[in-house]
Amino acid sequence: MERYVEDYQKRRLTERVDIIAAINILRSQGCDYDDLIEEITKVFYVDLDAFNEIVMAA
Repeated sequence: MERYVEDYQKRRLTERVDIIAAINILRSQGCDYDDLIEEITKVFYVDLDAFNEIVMAA
């Protein structure tokens, strides 16, 4: 998937509900679990601890 946002335009994802929503959107677009972190960090600054907790629980 081709996504790229300039660093100064990136939004922060720190709330679990926002991270889950972003993951759900990417998954609905066919993104594999292995590629989630790569794709999500192209668009957002992500709380990696929260992201890992969510992905590991799935």
